[in-house]
Amino acid sequence: MRVSGRTAAAIAASLERHLHARQRGPGEALPTVRDLAATLHVSPATVAAAYKLLRTRGLVAGRGRRGTRVSAGPVAPAPPAAPAVPQGAIDLATGNPDPLLLPAVGPALHSIEDDVRLYGDQPEKGGLLAFAGAEFEADGVPARSVAVLSGAMDAIERVLREHLRPGDSVAIEDPSFPGLIDLISASGYAAVPFGIDEEGPVPGEVQAAAAGGCGAIITTPRAQNPTGAALSAARASEVKRILRGFPETLLIENDYAAPVAGAPFQTLRADSRSRWAVIRSTSKFLGPDLRVAVMAGDELTVGRVRGRQALGARWVSHILQQLALTLWSDPSSGRRLARAGEIYAQRRLAALAALREHGIEARGASGFNIWIPLRDEARVVRALAERGWAVAAGERFRIRSAPGIRVTISTLPPAEAGRFAADLAAALRPRTAAFA
Repeated sequence: MRVSGRTAAAIAASLERHLHARQRGPGEALPTVRDLAATLHVSPATVAAAYKLLRTRGLVAGRGRRGTRVSAGPVAPAPPAAPAVPQGAIDLATGNPDPLLLPAVGPALHSIEDDVRLYGDQPEKGGLLAFAGAEFEADGVPARSVAVLSGAMDAIERVLREHLRPGDSVAIEDPSFPGLIDLISASGYAAVPFGIDEEGPVPGEVQAAAAGGCGAIITTPRAQNPTGAALSAARASEVKRILRGFPETLLIENDYAAPVAGAPFQTLRADSRSRWAVIRSTSKFLGPDLRVAVMAGDELTVGRVRGRQALGARWVSHILQQLALTLWSDPSSGRRLARAGEIYAQRRLAALAALREHGIEARGASGFNIWIPLRDEARVVRALAERGWAVAAGERFRIRSAPGIRVTISTLPPAEAGRFAADLAAALRPRTAAFA
């Protein structure tokens, strides 16, 4: 790794370019301050200042006698794009809801108030806050403090920023949503993975992550992406009991698919927890382009988030807030959402049953994603593409968990589930000598 520069800023920029190029992996040591200073013919104070700049950005962390080391996942210029769906393939890869099950936006546009909103107006629509608050309270989530954000990832990023600093550790599910992994990395935090099964987080691994000093833990109560896990009442009770021993750890629950998840809401929050947030985005049940999320949390957390929001974006568009309220609260939309949840459940169960008939292990207790463990995910993805199916390789979802593929069944009719399972079974068969 050839580092250049005569000033702290130039040296830091040179090191950052190398980190972006992955010339040093997570945990690897950088040269000592004295060694790099001697190499560049600058003072040790200049190199120390450069390292401080990198620590501020969360790219490296001081490890005492172990020196300065690369953080777990230094920020990249841009996250890798998901592979394009091959032309003509049936898309079971991109994780989208079924467009036919989303409410129509057109009629709702006519309900939008035509009065002009100006600077100084209230940032949130009172009707949306009241409706979302009632939804939270119905699920046992206190809604004394509620905020409106621009989607689940926006909310998670803001909550983490108000409580953590670069270099802090965040415990997340493994496998997990790639956007969350990228967000943690880009923010300079260290991702600490804990395993999950169909009932939610594995208690022993949550215990280990919390005991290791994680500043925050992020969970998905239901419709976990990519595995479809749903937190059971028994598992929630067990993990909640563990987390009581860490009352200051920030708990974020990302309930992004709430009304169409196909499983009841279970929470890990306890009344004794001082820092917490429950987030519900509308993207999966009203449409991905409707970038609105509501968040309930403790008074300090919500107050900090709203305060920082007022300094930057200031507010989420009142037009979007009105649309979200109209589409979410209308009785006909409520029936549509309930029906959508039922249809997703039917499609998920049909896919799981078809896979079982072929002896294929698959997981998925809620939502519209299922996870299929297998050894050679890249080969299977290619083989399925040759048969006209696009699925997502598990590599982007995993930190240290075993390989697999994510299959989005939101648009997979039960009648087609058998054909998909048969094609997957064929793709999993060992190659014959003739093709070796």
